[in-house]
Amino acid sequence: MFSIPGVHNIVDNSADVARPEDRLREAIVAGRFQPSERLVETDLTRVLGVGRSAVRTALARLEHEGLVVHERHRGARVRLVDAREAVEILEARAVLEGLAARQAALRATPDDVEELTGILEEMRRRLDAGDLLSASDENAVLHRRLLEISGHATAERLIATLKSQLVRFQYRTIMLPGRSERSFGEHSAIVEAVAAGDPDGAEAAMRTHLSHVAEALRGQME
Repeated sequence: MFSIPGVHNIVDNSADVARPEDRLREAIVAGRFQPSERLVETDLTRVLGVGRSAVRTALARLEHEGLVVHERHRGARVRLVDAREAVEILEARAVLEGLAARQAALRATPDDVEELTGILEEMRRRLDAGDLLSASDENAVLHRRLLEISGHATAERLIATLKSQLVRFQYRTIMLPGRSERSFGEHSAIVEAVAAGDPDGAEAAMRTHLSHVAEALRGQME
């Protein structure tokens, strides 16, 4: 782990995350840099252990992904995603993850279905224990596994980019009164459709789920 006074620590997972932009992305997504926080090139060269040219390339790539914004004469900072844009991102995810759920329903093996059911059961246990944030973690695991089962690499790449922009909103909606149980029912419907080999049902259930998440966030905004 890098440690420089006054500079955020960035874990050196060089075996798995070799490129500077990957390491910086991981730090932003993990919340080690806050929205609107400045990203100072000289600090990043020391933290990442690379030259300024590599840092500038990393910042440019993350700007293209929507994680970083560059302001003239002020340098780069972590881009702030407001609630309105977060709703739009969720609406876009509904389309892409609906496609992934459709493909998962066509491709899922009995072992895949068993694994999805196990994740759902773990989510249920955590909800019953009152651990909403932990249940949200299982929610993320379920979505990720559905993407993997879908085998749709392009959808997976685009969804990952959209998700990385929603870090600051990831736990908000599940904390709303009644939302956790509705969310569990929506995830159950997705898994049931995938288990039944019903692509139309799986796509519709996923779109419904993420549309409801967007509605809940919109309600908070209002």
